[in-house]
Amino acid sequence: MIVYPKLAQLLRERGISSYTVKRSGLIGQATFKKLQTGGHIDTRTIDALCKMLDCQPGAFLEYVPDQPQ
Repeated sequence: MIVYPKLAQLLRERGISSYTVKRSGLIGQATFKKLQTGGHIDTRTIDALCKMLDCQPGAFLEYVPDQPQ
């Protein structure tokens, strides 16, 4: 599963609020909620975040293996 644990910290470090992200129009409110809860996003969202934050995807997302059931 892909998770985004570093995104909030990266936004804080860059001085970007969640309001600014949503207001910019690059990411909608539903997509931002998915980022907070670990939902699925598409590559356009990853691209937009990389442009806004001037970083590579690994700066805010990581792969965590699913837990065996």
